[in-house]
Amino acid sequence: MWLPLLGLILGLTFGLMTDVKIPSEYENYLSIAVLAALDTLFGGIRAHLQNVYDDKVFVSGFFFNIALAAGLAFLGVHLGIDLYLAAIFAFGVRLFQNIAVIRRILLSKWDERKKDKLEIPQK
Repeated sequence: MWLPLLGLILGLTFGLMTDVKIPSEYENYLSIAVLAALDTLFGGIRAHLQNVYDDKVFVSGFFFNIALAAGLAFLGVHLGIDLYLAAIFAFGVRLFQNIAVIRRILLSKWDERKKDKLEIPQK
């Protein structure tokens, strides 16, 4: 669980502390890469909450998703079609699914803790 959060904190810090300008011709690539990274981040959080998290799966999925998304965008540009929209759709759907599962897990854990506090201890 610490690896996704560390990456998020480092990325945000680096992004806010530097004045890096991305050329406009790379906007599609960057947007799809950020979406793929967010999908992987929330997938890692979901896996941790479900007790199935693996660092190797997270890191390999992070780089593979970004490479796949950038590859689709690159191929689409050379074919003259907006193929990156397919990746945006796929990663967007997965992102919202992961967030929904995380929300359900956190709500169920919150309900369990609430029930535990309300139960009267028997002596």
